[in-house]
Amino acid sequence: AVKERAVGSDVLESLTPGQQVVKIVHEELTALLSGGEHRLIPSSQATTTLMLVGLQGSGKTTTAAKLALTLRRQGHRSLLIAADLRRPAAILQLETLGRQLDIPVYSEDPTKSSPIKVARAGVKKAEQLGVNWAIIDTGGRLQIDDELMEELEGIKKAVSPNEILLVLDAMTGQDAVNAAEGFHQRVSLTGLIMTKMDGDARGGAALSVTRVTGVPIKYMGVGERTDALEDFHPDRMASRILAMGDVLTLIEKAQEAVDENQAKEMERKFRQASFDLEDFLQQIQAVKKMGSLSQIVEMIPGMSQLSKRMPAGSLDDGQIERVEAIIRSMTAEERHNPEIINGSRRRRISKGSGTTPQDINQLLNQFRQTQKMMRQLSRSRNPKNLMNMFR
Repeated sequence: AVKERAVGSDVLESLTPGQQVVKIVHEELTALLSGGEHRLIPSSQATTTLMLVGLQGSGKTTTAAKLALTLRRQGHRSLLIAADLRRPAAILQLETLGRQLDIPVYSEDPTKSSPIKVARAGVKKAEQLGVNWAIIDTGGRLQIDDELMEELEGIKKAVSPNEILLVLDAMTGQDAVNAAEGFHQRVSLTGLIMTKMDGDARGGAALSVTRVTGVPIKYMGVGERTDALEDFHPDRMASRILAMGDVLTLIEKAQEAVDENQAKEMERKFRQASFDLEDFLQQIQAVKKMGSLSQIVEMIPGMSQLSKRMPAGSLDDGQIERVEAIIRSMTAEERHNPEIINGSRRRRISKGSGTTPQDINQLLNQFRQTQKMMRQLSRSRNPKNLMNMFR
């Protein structure tokens, strides 16, 4: 289809041949990734039952908690059901995550129950609590076998889940495709959640699994943090595969990380050139909420390929941690007025932050450059004045 369109009448005169090929490939990739419904479909009942399946090590238990947190942000209440009885650590892990996120967890003594009984009782409990979603964390194996599938088929028959989502590790390549086929044949999947999508192999697995199974991807795991779960957008994934960036997701992350009133106050300080190290610390914390530096750079058009040519360590999140540690080791007076930081203060700050005086000098020099730039911008909007900051 790409070749037919590239040499046919779809070519636009406003684009170069290379741009046109990229445009067509992007559209074809989007079409391949767009099959099926990418949103969760709630049932007509008060409580919707969702069953998570997957191989051991795919991140299934963590994903259950991430999903409950995502749904809570949408105004929905969930109950997590610990039906993975073969791995005792899974129950403890889910209960720990539930406490951390303030999400209720239903569990039973694994020596006195069975996955089917736990799933059935858990769904009943969810209905009694009146929550919107009952999320069942099922058992996994290192590989697909009849015993696992019979267990999952039994749970499916007992609770009739509205959604059956397979959690897949995107880094496993062809194994992910094989696993998706095996699970789909036995339990009829309604969707996929791809984990570890922040790695280099992120796009290929998504494309292969969707192409082979026809099952839609509903979410992507893009990190270890409990908020690192994103809705799946076929067009944005196509852009990532082609290293075209993902500006929309970057904007959404920025909106989630920065409070609107805080943003207006920061804009006022920029205009008045009254930005200090306390404000700088707030900006660092907002950036950290958006994800790692490498993840953010991946979403900026053109930066994905450029980042690969950068010196090793250029996108080291440890640099942000060091800057944050330095500012946190300062007094309130020092943050508001860095000019008072003399030699003895530098030594105290370096000792408190575990850094060197040279690290502090570098931060203060960079901060002065930032202040200089803001003063230039506050005096005039003439673009020519921007060059003065580099003199």
